[in-house]
Amino acid sequence: MKLTGVEIRWIEMPLKSPFRTSFGTQTVRQLLLLRAVTDEGEGWGECGALVDPVYSPEYVEGCADVLRRFFVPALTGPVDGISVAPRLAKFHGHRMAKAALEMAVLDAELRARGVSFGRELGAVRDRVPCGVSVGIMNSIPELLDAVGGYLDEGYERIKLKIEPGWDVEPVRAVRERFGDDVLLQVDANTAYTLGDARHLAKLDPFDLLLIEQPLAEEELLAHAELAKVVRTPICLDESITSASSAADAIRLGACQIVNIKPSRVGGYLEARRIHDVCAAHNVAVWVGGMLETGIGRAANVALAALPGCTLPGDTSASGRYYRMDITEPFVLDDGHLTVPTGPGLGVTPLPDALDAVTVKTEWIPL
Repeated sequence: MKLTGVEIRWIEMPLKSPFRTSFGTQTVRQLLLLRAVTDEGEGWGECGALVDPVYSPEYVEGCADVLRRFFVPALTGPVDGISVAPRLAKFHGHRMAKAALEMAVLDAELRARGVSFGRELGAVRDRVPCGVSVGIMNSIPELLDAVGGYLDEGYERIKLKIEPGWDVEPVRAVRERFGDDVLLQVDANTAYTLGDARHLAKLDPFDLLLIEQPLAEEELLAHAELAKVVRTPICLDESITSASSAADAIRLGACQIVNIKPSRVGGYLEARRIHDVCAAHNVAVWVGGMLETGIGRAANVALAALPGCTLPGDTSASGRYYRMDITEPFVLDDGHLTVPTGPGLGVTPLPDALDAVTVKTEWIPL
């Protein structure tokens, strides 16, 4: 198919409540959506970058700039989803922008072919178990109220964001209140150093599923050293940027589990390669999230239905973060979300809902 052009859309989605991590607090999710228009139809993509480069080097305006100046103009002539990454390979980095563009082109292609994302990626389940990410709170009682509410909603796994000064005691409190049967894990978002190893080992008695990305993203060897000190399995997030980096981390003993975020690794096709590498090494994977709208959530749920995704992901229901989504909402059913089966993503934006959160648009013709 031939790409006619790409629309970049800036949107702002108010969060139901502030979401605090070790690198900051979000009250509004500001992000980019892409609409790829081809001679066979159109498709949607979502960019996971934040407003500021605090989770990764990328940020919203930087992604818009590189898409406008380099990536979209590179897709002249015949194009399909699998050809996007090779066409953009000469440009270094900017994986989130690349992922959004690949997603939009792939969605357009699959809609034209009448094939769902799940079928294209290799999904083996029609619904997936869901976990929920709980931000850093102002107090233990506030945290316990939040966790209790999510368990009442049916979420199958709880993830607590942690940072120095908010780690052992919150975990202890959750375990004491809700018991050992709750699937519980923690996420540090690179907030610690190897010098904190003995402190992090204090989490071992709480039988956590994993500790996610405790150290800086480039510190694979340090993670391998940490794994010798702590019993809690180490899961890597920010450190995993490609199938080759996943293979290196596994070979070094830096992780026992991998969190796959398609936006972080350059797209859903690379995410599938990471899944395959991990499956070949008997390393469990799960699908992370970036506070996606229904567009990104649909694709993440499809990815989470792959056979190697054996742990509940951060594929929460739309209502976890937003009072109103831009697509028909994803609703939790007995702790699970249904994998869309329609062509492409299987969802499309609701025009009125999309217009209500749109700040501006820009058309990039080819």
